[in-house]
Amino acid sequence: MKKDDLSLSYSARKALTVHLGESAGNEIASLIQRMATQIEELKRSKVSVTQVIPNTNKIDPIIQAIESESF
Repeated sequence: MKKDDLSLSYSARKALTVHLGESAGNEIASLIQRMATQIEELKRSKVSVTQVIPNTNKIDPIIQAIESESF
């Protein structure tokens, strides 16, 4: 994804500033852009973890789902 794809459009920024005020609208638009950038970075740096030794103990399905991120 290109950096430009992470930016809000002029219309979206304008709507935020009109409805929330210039200062608050710009602050929220900036926050959204920073969050989008951080999410993209997390996606790029995410690694999968494979268990080397299978766990033979019975694990709660909820804990197992959280650990495997398969929810």
